Amino acid sequence: MRARLILEDGTVFEGTAFGAAGESFGEVVFNTGMTGYQEVLTDPSYYGQIVTMTYPLIGNYGVNVDDIESNHPHVRGFVVREWSEHPSNWRNMGSLDEYLKKHNILGIQGIDTRMLTKKIRVKGTMGGVITTLEDTVEEYVAKLNTPHLLPRDQVARVTTKSTYRSPGKNRRIVAMDFGMKSGVLRSLVARGCDVTVVPADTPAEEILGWKPHGVMLSNGPGDPADLNDIIETVRQLIGQVPIFGICLGHQLISLACGAKTDRLKFGHRGANHPVKDLLNGRCYITSQNHGYVVVAESLEGTGLELTHINQNDGSVEGVRHTEHPVFSVQYHPEARPGPDDSDYLFDRFMEMIEAHWEGK
Repeated sequence: MRARLILEDGTVFEGTAFGAAGESFGEVVFNTGMTGYQEVLTDPSYYGQIVTMTYPLIGNYGVNVDDIESNHPHVRGFVVREWSEHPSNWRNMGSLDEYLKKHNILGIQGIDTRMLTKKIRVKGTMGGVITTLEDTVEEYVAKLNTPHLLPRDQVARVTTKSTYRSPGKNRRIVAMDFGMKSGVLRSLVARGCDVTVVPADTPAEEILGWKPHGVMLSNGPGDPADLNDIIETVRQLIGQVPIFGICLGHQLISLACGAKTDRLKFGHRGANHPVKDLLNGRCYITSQNHGYVVVAESLEGTGLELTHINQNDGSVEGVRHTEHPVFSVQYHPEARPGPDDSDYLFDRFMEMIEAHWEGK
């Protein structure tokens, strides 16, 4: 079946459909990972986005029940150069095509993904639509340039609807779910933590009522500056309990302390981004997925200091508070997909908790 990817500037890519049929609108972004497509599909941080994989062959090891980061895919569409019709892997439980059909996700293959990626790098991310319908390009471009076509309440759409617990024998952690990947929860549970996961709009008073030893602020989709109520909650938590923030959680900590965030031209999405930890001088290869970044110059006077920088573009990748037990990173130390070089940050969180409560 013929399919088209149409961008808001009128650019048209013609290819072949796989997965579901119909039409789907989203923000067109690219991911440079060679593997990990199932983790990408199920990462809630991709909510509202059409993801382009730059690696040319996708789907060759199929799908399974282990490589998921949430209960279902969150992308609006999937763009690949070629999808594998005959996957081969000892864990394979079905094809990528079947998986997308099951979850009503549109895919398009056979287009020049290199050209698309270069276009996004030059012009920045933009709205797009994958369609198997016959509406005209002009009609789609008009829709794509409609204000507020894409949702602004992504966090509310992906957060857990009710509080749940993953029991453990050690430290009590409350995790605020802004679109939390399963890998974050697994990393805490692996350290024996008793984790209570709460919805994104949970007030600070209720969180402190759980008497946590620490608070985890998760990853999630969208513009952090839109989340004023959550920013205020984070502001109230700072100084009350040790806090570790990842990705969106990192941005919310910075905003709560008075720093600013800005939109990246085409974002950081992939499993091979080099980041330098200024506290130990080492460089780590990291997994990343974000379209916004903390403005370095805005950290002055906030009580936050820079701890990690991106070795590609010098952008802020981590901060810590100079007075309170609070730190955060822009990337994903739980990986999935990607290397686990930065897994040590969860141990650093545990050490910070021990140091904070030792004399209390």
